[in-house]
Amino acid sequence: MFWTLLIFVVLLIVLSRFAFKPLVAAVEAREASLEAAITKAAQDRDAAARLLAEQQAQLEAARAEAQKYIADSRVTAEKLKTSMLEETRAQQQEMLERARRDLENEKVRAIAELRREAVDLALAGAGKLIAKNLDDAANRKLVEDFLASIPAAGPR
Repeated sequence: MFWTLLIFVVLLIVLSRFAFKPLVAAVEAREASLEAAITKAAQDRDAAARLLAEQQAQLEAARAEAQKYIADSRVTAEKLKTSMLEETRAQQQEMLERARRDLENEKVRAIAELRREAVDLALAGAGKLIAKNLDDAANRKLVEDFLASIPAAGPR
C-alpha cells in the first residue's frame, strides 16, 4: 500500500508538472477561442439582422415605388384611352358629315342630270311634233304645257 501511494504521488507530481499545465492551458485556450467564436457569431448575427432589415426596407421602398409607377401608368393609359376615343369619335363624326355632304351633292347632281335628260327628251319630242305638225296649235300647246310642267334644274 505504501508503494502504491508513493507511485501515485510521484505520478501526480510528474503529471502535474508535465501534463496538467499544458492540458489546462490548451483547454483554456480552446475555451477562449470558443468564446471569441461565439462573440463573433453573435456580432455576425446582429450584422446579418441589420442587413436583412435594411434589405427588407429597400425591398418595401422598391415595391412602393413600383406600385406608384403602376398607378401612374394606369392613369396615363386611361387619359390616353380617353383622348384617343374622343379623337376617334371626332374623326368618325367628321367622316359621317363628309359622307352625308357627298351623298347630298351626288343626289342633287343626279336629279339635275335627270332633269336635263328629261328636258332634252321633251325638246326632242316637241321638235319632232313641231316639224310634223307645224300648224297644229293643239300639239304646240301640249309641248309647251309639258315644258312648263318641268321645274328648272338646280340644287334644292
